[in-house]
Amino acid sequence: MSDEPIKVVEEEKPKPKKNKTPEEIEAAKAKKEAKAKKQKAPKPTKKPKPTKKPKAPKATKKPKAPKPTKKPKAKATGEKEEGVKPAKPPTLEEEEDVKPARPPTLEEEGVKPARPPTLEEEEEKLLIELGWDRLIPPVTTKGPGWAEPLEPDLDRVPGGYPINKEITTTEVIMYIPEEATTTPFIGPWYEEYDYGDLADKKLEEEAEKARKEKAEKAERLRKKWEEEEEERLKQMSVHVEPKKCPPLGLESHRVEDDQLLASSQSHHGFAAQRGRLNMQGSVNEDDVHGGGWCAEPEERNHWFEVDARREVEFTGVITQGRNSEQQEDFVSSYFIAFSNDSRDWTTLHDGYAEWLFYGNVDKDTPVMSQFDVPVVARYIRILPQSWNGSLCLRAEVLACQLPSHFRSENEVNTSDDLDFRHHNYKEMRQMMKVINEECPNITRIYNIGKSSQGLKMYAMEISDNPGEHETGEPEFRYTAGLHGNEALGRELVLLLMQFLCKEYNDDNPRVRRLVEGVRIHLVPSLNPDAYELAFEMGSEMGNWALGHWTEEGYDIFQNFPDLNSILWGAEDRGWVPRIVPNHHIPLPENFFNGSIAVETKAIISWMERTPFVLGANLQGGEKVVAYPFDMQRPPKSVTDGQGSRHGRRPDVEHEMNEETWARIQRQNEGALRETPDDTMFRWLAMSYAHSHLTMTENYRGSCHADDMTGGQGIINRASWKPVVGSMNDFSYLHTNCFEISIFLGCDKFPHESELPLEWENNRESLLSFIEQVHRGIKGIVRDVEGNLLANATISVEGIRHDVKTAAGGDYWRLLNPGEYRVTAKADGHTPQTRLCMVGYDSGATSCSFTLAKSNWDRIKQIMALNGQRPIRLVTKTNAVSTAGAGGGVTGTAGGTAASSNPQNAERLRRLRLMRLRRLRLQRLRANVTTTLATTTTTTTTTTTAPTTKPKTESTTSWYDSWFPVDSWSTENPFDGVIFESVPTQDYPFEYKIDY
Repeated sequence: MSDEPIKVVEEEKPKPKKNKTPEEIEAAKAKKEAKAKKQKAPKPTKKPKPTKKPKAPKATKKPKAPKPTKKPKAKATGEKEEGVKPAKPPTLEEEEDVKPARPPTLEEEGVKPARPPTLEEEEEKLLIELGWDRLIPPVTTKGPGWAEPLEPDLDRVPGGYPINKEITTTEVIMYIPEEATTTPFIGPWYEEYDYGDLADKKLEEEAEKARKEKAEKAERLRKKWEEEEEERLKQMSVHVEPKKCPPLGLESHRVEDDQLLASSQSHHGFAAQRGRLNMQGSVNEDDVHGGGWCAEPEERNHWFEVDARREVEFTGVITQGRNSEQQEDFVSSYFIAFSNDSRDWTTLHDGYAEWLFYGNVDKDTPVMSQFDVPVVARYIRILPQSWNGSLCLRAEVLACQLPSHFRSENEVNTSDDLDFRHHNYKEMRQMMKVINEECPNITRIYNIGKSSQGLKMYAMEISDNPGEHETGEPEFRYTAGLHGNEALGRELVLLLMQFLCKEYNDDNPRVRRLVEGVRIHLVPSLNPDAYELAFEMGSEMGNWALGHWTEEGYDIFQNFPDLNSILWGAEDRGWVPRIVPNHHIPLPENFFNGSIAVETKAIISWMERTPFVLGANLQGGEKVVAYPFDMQRPPKSVTDGQGSRHGRRPDVEHEMNEETWARIQRQNEGALRETPDDTMFRWLAMSYAHSHLTMTENYRGSCHADDMTGGQGIINRASWKPVVGSMNDFSYLHTNCFEISIFLGCDKFPHESELPLEWENNRESLLSFIEQVHRGIKGIVRDVEGNLLANATISVEGIRHDVKTAAGGDYWRLLNPGEYRVTAKADGHTPQTRLCMVGYDSGATSCSFTLAKSNWDRIKQIMALNGQRPIRLVTKTNAVSTAGAGGGVTGTAGGTAASSNPQNAERLRRLRLMRLRRLRLQRLRANVTTTLATTTTTTTTTTTAPTTKPKTESTTSWYDSWFPVDSWSTENPFDGVIFESVPTQDYPFEYKIDY
């Protein structure tokens, strides 16, 4: 196979070449060198670029082709002489260095120019340049008579120096493979590229590169923005959590009225002074006391200004809408501006533009806006930009006082080391436990019941003998938290616990007298469910009503039985005190089956089992002390000839009942009703108000209107804000306890920083009011055998309100200094009256009683034999009865007639009642005061007929038009009320009907 191409080559061989001269060889070499320089890279063979494109990526390049100037070593067929090395082709660097010393031309050497190379020479040159001479070995013909042709002048080297040794050359015959049989890597690397695909690839690569650059640019921008934001946050790291400052005092009225200014006002009732947080307007919308500041709608620039009177750090504002039952007015957005001279104002910026704060979305909920950085200034303005309805707002400003030598109102250096902060339910319980551990010998923790959510209403007893009632030691109570959002009273009670414990351990003589002489009960929270709701919102952020009611929606203070209506109704009918007592009025029938809170039931049970003498409930929202009655009594009207009350329709008399009458009493706006102990209540209220540091300061008025106390700091609740079924009225009419309401301040939920100031304002008042429990008389009621008499009645002449003895026979009656005739009465015992003196010295006057047994035991036996019917009170002149000529029956005769015919007896009874009623109406018209003659009780059974239904004449005379004639019966309207005892009737008495 290898011989055929050789033969072909030999047949196609041209004529034998002539030997090359040295000049021709040198010229060929020079030509090769010149071509080698031009062919440094395969650029000459590349096709021209269709468009200007970026260079092809390196990854697509093939391995570099061997250098064209590197000539392969030509080996003879084993005839290479030793010591002769083939000349190494020069490199490009060497060729560049050789450039200056170019070889002499043929003309310079005197040789004729060489002829053009033949095809074989060109082929050989191309093989050498392409590097195929290495891949295909040379073919040498070996045969007899074959001699290798020699080229002339081969014994000369470049430079013209001959070589001594003989040099033989071998002609190389190589097989040029066809293009179809080329193997990989044989052809040049640039011939394998598809330049059309390469252009598309380049376009795709450029598009991908553009996408990557765009993504990288976006990523760089994002990272840059994040870095800038992080850097900005780092710079603001000190103020990431805005500085918390207390309120300046708009709600609490520490900011005076002259510190508030505004651009305008709609009318007098809506001036800038009304723009305080939680300001309450009058019920009458047109009154001079509006529920906020309202601007004049014709004005263009609106502002509300607060003057702090010194430079402070402003950190935020709280806004609220107008308090109104009919309108929905509030500011929805505003700017804030500051000034130090009230002339040049600077609007607060957020770093980019004027900072627009978003305000309220309703009229009641407060909205707080805090500044990132505190602003030091004296004046601050709220610039409303948008609003709903009319432009009205209420506001509070948050500010911290700057350090200076001037004393600030927010900073009080109290001498008491107490815990001045707000406590939630768990913290309150933990604090009470800590106090009990510090003073175990004088404190005891117990609970009076549970709330609707199951939270216990804890109480702490502070006494020298906690856990039991000591004879002769009065019981006192402070209660707070009836309304959950009134947190100041709760904290003051907790502070009082700490104070009494610490001062008792420090041997404070005043505190020791209180602890050893009074059994003190402190209840910090009667509505724990609502307080947790208000505590979660925090100070200043709960509106006026949030947390006011229980979880079930009851106002505990007004959720007690309405005993006022029962008492006043009985007084109008002359049933007091013989049928309805003026004290310890029993609860209405089925009261606990009605709408009553769980907390109220627990409080009533606690009141009934503990003989409290004096108490106070701490509330908020105003600064005043209110005393009972809390309910108004309608004015008394003279009945007309038809027996109807003024204003009552005669045609609906038969539909009237107790509940309807009580409802009319509540709705009727009439004259107020003072208690029989009004002077004592006024003294109790003044003892607290005048001991308070600021309660009697009336120059600033009240919290929401003008001063209604005349500078005294006390008021009758019925003349101020009358309520029905209050805790104070119930306590006075159902128990021995005299209770008042203490409104501690305008701010229901003050900031923690204000607690030291409030403690200093109220500390002396809290202690002084406890000491009033010893004002009046006290004593023990016994029988002649020395037994203690419980539930004995203590009456004071001139005061139509009695008290009862406790289970141990001891009693306390609060009285002002003076001289009093006091009577002690008990069932089965003869009453005893004493003259008791009450002085101005501290401590109650001792006034004890010893009662002898009476004939009431025999009277009760007779009543038991007659079905517990009351015994008729008759005079001696009527002891012997006769039959009337006109057929009227009286005395025994009436009894005989009644026994013969029960139907006639009922008719006669009703006729007698109607006659008595007519007689009473005649006396009313004549305005005559009736005084009954002295009567005695008879025990002779012959004077009363056993078959008749005995009824006292004085009892029947009290029925009036309140009860319809057709529905009269032998039942007493108060039979559903169980009375424990009836006042003694075995001594002379007289009474006057109070019309």
